[in-house]
Amino acid sequence: FFKILVEYSKGEESPWYAWLNATPRQFNTGASMTYACFECLPPYAGWLAMKERVRSVNFQKAIRYTPISEDIQTDVEILKWAYNVAVTRSFERNGELFLAPMADMFNHGTETEVELTYDEGGNCMVYATRDVPAGSPLRMSYGDPTNPSPFFATYGFLDESSPATFCKLMDKLQEMQELGYDFSDLLFYKDTGDITMPVYDVLLYSILDQDPNLKQGFYQAVMAGDEATKNQYHEQYFPYTLDALRKHVDGTLRELDDLSNLASSKDIATHPRVPVILKHNAFVKETFLRVKANLDNM
Repeated sequence: FFKILVEYSKGEESPWYAWLNATPRQFNTGASMTYACFECLPPYAGWLAMKERVRSVNFQKAIRYTPISEDIQTDVEILKWAYNVAVTRSFERNGELFLAPMADMFNHGTETEVELTYDEGGNCMVYATRDVPAGSPLRMSYGDPTNPSPFFATYGFLDESSPATFCKLMDKLQEMQELGYDFSDLLFYKDTGDITMPVYDVLLYSILDQDPNLKQGFYQAVMAGDEATKNQYHEQYFPYTLDALRKHVDGTLRELDDLSNLASSKDIATHPRVPVILKHNAFVKETFLRVKANLDNM
């Protein structure tokens, strides 16, 4: 972030000028969103997007304690731009972010053609991972491809090739953590409506909260990897889990309709991120509808 601002302040004298001048000036990231955007997003995507906005604001505050000129320090648009460039055009290596002009031109893909590495001198090297026919795209992975919402919040695009999405059980974060799961474990699959087993685990664990002894027994089975015992719990209490899951899916679908109607009511001229928000909500709705179809047949 600071490096980008330093080079920006040098103007055409910076060796980075051509690259900086070629970067986008408008972003759809969480850091660029307004509260009018956040109110149109489902809770998980909204939470991720707000985290990016908070990080951006914190960087804007921190820049006041640097020797960057006051004109730049007080230009919110320039600061937002620099933050977005730093986040969306950089690569992580050993916990640090690196800028690699030209390498940042590779788009994300669930299926990839290239991978990026660094040599001992810190030079960025890109290699093809397979034979690539002429005219084909060259894509790399920006991270976990099974859930598009983090890409949406961080990079500002919807990965429509993503096979799944987080099941949106934001009210069960404590149960997720206690069972050792994270967002990438609790998935609904877009094309089939399949549900990963941790979704059932988290819901049943929450239901068993009414009986501490049963809850502890189920917890121990999950932690020990005792599938036989865990499945016995699931078989015994499946009607309760199924009911909770149906209510969650139906409620989320109603919420998505309300959120998308709200987004559609906004003027794109003043809210340019509405289209990508609607695409995100439509992706989630399509996935949940397939899950609902499966649940209704159980």
